[in-house]
Amino acid sequence: MSKKVLILASNYGLWAEELQGPWDALTKAGHELTLATRMGKTPLPLLFSEDADFVDPQQGAKVNTPEVVARVKELYASGDWDHPIKIDDANMDDYDVLVLVGGPGAPLDITGNPAVHRLAEKAFTDDKIIGAMCYAIGALVWARVPDNHGKSVLWGKTVVAHPREWDFTGDLPYPLVGTTPDNPGTDIMTPGFVYPLAVIVEDAVGPEGTVVSDPHTTREAPGVIYDHPFVTGLSVESSSAFGYKLAAVLAD
Repeated sequence: MSKKVLILASNYGLWAEELQGPWDALTKAGHELTLATRMGKTPLPLLFSEDADFVDPQQGAKVNTPEVVARVKELYASGDWDHPIKIDDANMDDYDVLVLVGGPGAPLDITGNPAVHRLAEKAFTDDKIIGAMCYAIGALVWARVPDNHGKSVLWGKTVVAHPREWDFTGDLPYPLVGTTPDNPGTDIMTPGFVYPLAVIVEDAVGPEGTVVSDPHTTREAPGVIYDHPFVTGLSVESSSAFGYKLAAVLAD
């Protein structure tokens, strides 16, 4: 049965495959997708997420396959992501599923965004499936509901989190592909990622929860976990597996 899926992405630094993976998997499964960003503008990809030769400085390996880069460019050329709604205008009552995708820009306009927290809290209260990728998982840390004694909606759950060993340690710029005067991204430079994700997720799940944060995760052995109502994906290498896990959960 087709579901209505709301997907949230960053205007300040999307890792392209982290949207492409779940987008393609959920579209193939026949679901109706609505894209939303803070600005209501196209979520432009980070320059290095569209580079098949980019070597992750922490992993020392290429993380973007030529096939994925070609597919991402095809999606942008198609215009499928050209007209997102604004996150502030989204009403969770209109959707069956909430999906948050990552990238270094996610901490700037997704994870700390109160409107995102309200959407996640409503989806959690209504027992709707919530998917989160990479650094967008941080938004769930700050989503709180009274019935959970003020704790994170992740409390007691088993989820994945971007490994500390993979956190960038040098200066991190946010160059985007396809910027325009009304969709310029940002010119800030951060000292590594905005925050270390694994640490705050460990606190959010509490002593009865579990965080799987394996730096040996690969495309062949991706990091994806379903612990109702959450489907979480570790990082870019797990994007496709994350999308197919969401599709499988929705099929059930």
